[in-house]
Amino acid sequence: MIVKEFPLVTAYDVFNGDADGICALVQLRNAQPKQAELVTGIKREINLLDKVIANAGDQLTVLDISFDKNRAAVDRALAAGAEIFYVDHHFSGDIPKHAKLETHINLSANICTSLLVNGYLKAAFPEWAIAGAFGDNLRTSAEALAKSIQLGGADLERLEKTGIYINYNGYGGHLDDLHFHPAELFKHLVNYANPLDFAQQNCEIFQQLEQGYLDDMTKAATLKPEFSNETVAAYVLPHEAWASRVSGVFSNDLANSAPARGHAVMTEKTNGNYLVSVRAPLKNKTGADEFCRRFATGGGRAAAAGINELPADQVQHFIAQFQLFYKQG
Repeated sequence: MIVKEFPLVTAYDVFNGDADGICALVQLRNAQPKQAELVTGIKREINLLDKVIANAGDQLTVLDISFDKNRAAVDRALAAGAEIFYVDHHFSGDIPKHAKLETHINLSANICTSLLVNGYLKAAFPEWAIAGAFGDNLRTSAEALAKSIQLGGADLERLEKTGIYINYNGYGGHLDDLHFHPAELFKHLVNYANPLDFAQQNCEIFQQLEQGYLDDMTKAATLKPEFSNETVAAYVLPHEAWASRVSGVFSNDLANSAPARGHAVMTEKTNGNYLVSVRAPLKNKTGADEFCRRFATGGGRAAAAGINELPADQVQHFIAQFQLFYKQG
């Protein structure tokens, strides 16, 4: 008798290491528990699907990383016979139609992956979506969802802090810069159907993130802009771990404090190049992705984007082009 062997089906959860990616996955796995291999990294490590060697029948859940940047890996996985569930809000390019590809992609400046998953799950875990939205600096969207479930006051403030702290943890030049590996942080968070319970019951992790955030933001508060006018401001951060960790949340704070102005934060890397975070003016949340895609390693979304490798000799050129872009816009 010949016994036919079938390949083992593997599930992969592939997600951005920031608050939006993590909070989106926490919602999904609370609603649909599944044993899956976790594939993630620092915030700017977005070619995550390259780490997956998919086989026929494998199930890939992909959250909060650009479809455009992972298109070749998507094609390979589909050709191998894998199934892909893809949710995102970054620039996607053309999305192919395929029987084994399900996409929920929305490029609106006021949406994020956590909010998209909240809609997909029919608001099963809205508090996690609110935290994810706050982490992505979508304050108005987060507050609107909170209002719809009659949540406010101290609870809303705690969700905002939770989202910001999880997001802060995702930034760094290397995984060693982070307080927690994003996969390990997810494993803690997924045990809670509500992030308010996490903040109250897992005090050690919450407090470590909070203290790290406060310490790093205190250092950032002493920085002066490399260039500023009424239209844009650009900051240069040193090659230090705290500066890498704070680059995203510092960019968001700058955007919130001057909503009519575009902001860029350039953090020096080990190789002498710069990691760039760009925030469009909150009063006109457009163009950040378009501008960053002019540079070889740039990408993102309309309200917030970045460049992974800006050569040191292009810093002044970048600032001049940044100023011109939003002056024209």
